[in-house]
Amino acid sequence: MKKTYKIEVDCANCALKMEETAKKVEGVTDATVSFMTQKMKVEFAEGSDAKTVMEQVVKACKKVEDDCVIYVD
Repeated sequence: MKKTYKIEVDCANCALKMEETAKKVEGVTDATVSFMTQKMKVEFAEGSDAKTVMEQVVKACKKVEDDCVIYVD
């Protein structure tokens, strides 16, 4: 399953850090963060709960970029 989330991030480098971090979260098979569109696309592993996984993604991204915002439904 793939979902797209609206985000707020200050620079392209920060977006890259968020993308790399999100890809390492258990339950995420792929992630793309676009600084230009301010969107994060996440592909979830089969059988994983998107809400639970996104909670972990937000925590992980806050560690590398503490002023980022990910709008999770």
